[in-house]
Amino acid sequence: MKVLGKYMQLAPRLMVFLLVIGLFHLHLLQTYVVKEESVWHKIDKACPMEYAATITVNPLTALRMLEDFVVLNSGDSVVQNGATSIVGQCVIQLARLRGISTINLIRDRAGSDEAREQLKALGADEVFSESQLNVKNVKSLLVNLPEPALGFNCVGGNAASLVLKYLREGGTMVTYGGMSKKPITVSTTSFIFKDLALRGFWLQSWLSMGKVKECREMIDYLLGLARDGKLKYETELVPFDEFPVGLDKALGKLGRQPKQVITF
Repeated sequence: MKVLGKYMQLAPRLMVFLLVIGLFHLHLLQTYVVKEESVWHKIDKACPMEYAATITVNPLTALRMLEDFVVLNSGDSVVQNGATSIVGQCVIQLARLRGISTINLIRDRAGSDEAREQLKALGADEVFSESQLNVKNVKSLLVNLPEPALGFNCVGGNAASLVLKYLREGGTMVTYGGMSKKPITVSTTSFIFKDLALRGFWLQSWLSMGKVKECREMIDYLLGLARDGKLKYETELVPFDEFPVGLDKALGKLGRQPKQVITF
């Protein structure tokens, strides 16, 4: 394809998305977009559309958190709350591909048994509801798993405290959300005697660093896993004229729902 005197790798009928580092979310809907070649990313036609539309948010967050904070090797383990979230599901699968075990915490609510089985099917090693962890020594519940060096928190409150309890000495907890809207409370002993580290992660901040090459490589890696069936998460395609219902589902007003993907 030749545009303005330049030969491009893009061609009509290819599937692409706009790759604007630092401005991934343009907060608008457009019928047509005219941009230079460098901001487009070509997608393998074999990749399901719903993964192409969502790969740069939750899966990318999971991958960066696994790689950016602690050096993990096969045989290590991580612990996380919010395990039923899309990020949580991606952490389980990406960790499993690396030989890393996952300890997963979920809320006590209707359907928790079903959620536990779904996470196990994705490769989760241990799945506990918060009520199961009302014991003095939560680590006693681990069977043949090493103490985690890394934990992920997207809930806050008591759920964050449970992640901290699992971490080994010198471990790190990364917070990337606060769904409970409750603060994280950390005991003095966690710092003095366990030397725990608390970090935060925001994908937009990472993207604003201008790491275009790295971002393209990660997207291709994740889309390749999705195409090969090694990275899965539930989505629901919603026609644009049903947008209000899709929005209510996305906001949790209709109970736990798959990730909503609007189609045109």
